[in-house]
Amino acid sequence: MVWQKIPLESSIGLIVTLLFMASSTSKRSEKKKNKKKPQPRQSWRTAETADRHELYELSVQNVEGEVELVQQFFSDLGEGVCTRVREDFCGTGQFSAAWAKSASERTAIGIDLDAEVLQWGRAKLADRLDEDSQKRVELVEGDVLKITGDPVDAVMATNFSYYLFKTRSELKNYFSTARRHLRPGGIFIMDAYGGSESFEEQEEERDLDGFVYVWDQNHYNPITGDVVNHIHFRFPDGTEMNKAFTYEWRLWTLPELQEILLEAGFQSVHVYWEGTVEDGEEEGEGNGEFTQTRVGEACQGWIAYLVAQP
Repeated sequence: MVWQKIPLESSIGLIVTLLFMASSTSKRSEKKKNKKKPQPRQSWRTAETADRHELYELSVQNVEGEVELVQQFFSDLGEGVCTRVREDFCGTGQFSAAWAKSASERTAIGIDLDAEVLQWGRAKLADRLDEDSQKRVELVEGDVLKITGDPVDAVMATNFSYYLFKTRSELKNYFSTARRHLRPGGIFIMDAYGGSESFEEQEEERDLDGFVYVWDQNHYNPITGDVVNHIHFRFPDGTEMNKAFTYEWRLWTLPELQEILLEAGFQSVHVYWEGTVEDGEEEGEGNGEFTQTRVGEACQGWIAYLVAQP
């Protein structure tokens, strides 16, 4: 999922995943930054020839992993079978496409305000899916607070897309809207990030295959909790795609999110925390496995999922 400054596009999508800063001593944070593995090398890219949406998908998203997590969460907490998913702030709709591709009975609706990114995503559907699967994906331009439709089995708000709501009342309103779109026995899935380094103003580079991904934590206001983050891309010829994406968010905490979900009418909220590798060269790093818990680790950087039941 991807966002621009205004209007804000998301992806969602993965994990889902914002890549954040880590020091050389933080193995667990380093794992977060390297969750997306480099893709096979194509031709050399430059700032002039590269596509920012493609670069985002290559450097951040892992939609196959997201599909597996949805299956896990629904198996744990949902009722019945999960077939129809609504992806709020869908960006390019890459997760929606992956969900439809994963099983012939599955359908997805992706919603985003940004017409340009939706057009890009629709054009990609033919490359991502066969003809039958394409019919089971709908990418809709609109406001997630206003778009209506039949109840779904799961609503997704990933890649921290809902952080664009900066007040409790705005966020509660969105959570209430998401709850109303769920059928009985459905689940609402969202991700969150944090850790001590999430509050620092710093920039981190990560080498990928043919370009460099740069996560720029440009500004943090400790009084309001507002953050301004950028993604830049740098290329072997020395050119740079500066501020390819900009995110103006409030950095919400897990206690706040759980409280607001309950205030919005959800009956229960479950936090899934990532485990760690116990030994070997990757000891202390995240292992990509998320389990329910009430106790997290006070590490420099973490990603968690919240799953709410209506």
